[in-house]
Amino acid sequence: MITSKITGTGTFIPSIKKENKAFLKAAFLNEDGSVFSSDNDVIIDKFKTITGIDERRYAKATYKTSDLAFFAAQKAIEDANINPEDLNYIIVAHNFGDVKQGAIQSDMLPSLATRVKYRLGIANPNCVAYDILFGCPGWIEGVIQAQAFIKAKMAKKCLVIGAETLSRVIDKHDRDSMIYSDGAGACILEATENKESGILSHATQTFAKEEAYFLHFGNSFNKEENKDVRYIKMYGRKIYEFAITNVPTAMKIALDKSGVAIDKVKKIFIHQANEKMDEAIVKRFYRLYKKQPPKDIMPMSIHKLGNSSVATVPTLLDLVLKGNIENQEVNKGDVVILASVGAGMNINAIVYKF
Repeated sequence: MITSKITGTGTFIPSIKKENKAFLKAAFLNEDGSVFSSDNDVIIDKFKTITGIDERRYAKATYKTSDLAFFAAQKAIEDANINPEDLNYIIVAHNFGDVKQGAIQSDMLPSLATRVKYRLGIANPNCVAYDILFGCPGWIEGVIQAQAFIKAKMAKKCLVIGAETLSRVIDKHDRDSMIYSDGAGACILEATENKESGILSHATQTFAKEEAYFLHFGNSFNKEENKDVRYIKMYGRKIYEFAITNVPTAMKIALDKSGVAIDKVKKIFIHQANEKMDEAIVKRFYRLYKKQPPKDIMPMSIHKLGNSSVATVPTLLDLVLKGNIENQEVNKGDVVILASVGAGMNINAIVYKF
C-alpha cells in the first residue's frame, strides 16, 4: 500500500525579535475605542500568563511571505536531498498573501506557490504549484492533500509550505496583536510502500455556522484610523471554548482510524496558538481515553516564536527533528500527532509514524 513519508524539513525564523516589553508604550484600546482601565504592564503580564508568549519574530521590511516560504523550501529540499525538478506539487499554505510593509493590499497574483517555484528555478511544467487558504490548519491540510495525490499515484514527491507575515495585518491598538508573528516551515513528502513509517491516518473538519467568523477582518479599534484598512480580528474566548471542545474529538477520530493505541503516541505537535489552550486540548484529548498526558508529550515553541499561523506546526516539527528544543526528540518508530485549529473554523489532525 502506497503512503507518504516526510523525507526533509526546513524552517525560516525571522531575525527581528520583539519582546513583550516592546508593547509597554502601546496605545491599546477596547473594541469600542475606549481606553483600558489597566496599565500596559498589567495587560502584558496577564497576556504572558495566558498565552505563554515572551517574545515573537517579525520579518524584515524587505521580505514578504513568499520570500519566507522560499527560504524554508530551500532548506527542506536540501534536507531531503532531492532534485527540485522532480517535485510533482508545490503547495503553499498562507492566509494573507504577500503584504508589503506599510501597504494596505494583499498581493496573491500570481500565487505564492508559483512565486516559490519561480525562485527555485524549476522548469518542469508538470510541477504543479498552488496555494491553500485554510486558516492556521493550512499546512497540515496541505500535507493531507499531498498524501491524497501520492496515494492516488498522481505524485511521488511534494513540497508543502506554511508561511505567514502576520505582523503586516495586525491592529497595533488591539492587545491581541501581541499574539501574532511571522515565519515559515516546509517539508518534502515522498511516496513509500514501507508500512512501518509515514502517514497512518488523518481527520479534517469545518465548522461554519456560529463559528464561521470567530476569526475575521475588521477595522482598527482606533476609530480615527483609515476605515478602508482592515486587520485580523478574533473572538478569543469563543475560539478557546470551541478549540478545547472540538479539537480533542478530531484528534481522537484520527488516532482511532490509525489503529494505534493512545499509549503509543510519543509526541503531539499542536498549533502554537495559546499555551493554556494547547494544554487544555491535550488534557481533554487524553481524558477521552481516561488517561493523563505523559510528561513532555507536547513540545512548545510559542514562548519565543509566538503564533505564526500556518507556520507553527512545521516550524515546531523541524526544530524538534533537528534537536533544537531542549528535552524534546523524535526517534525512529515513534508515532506522533500533528493537529491544528483556526479560521473557518477548521480543525485537522494527522497520525504519523517515523
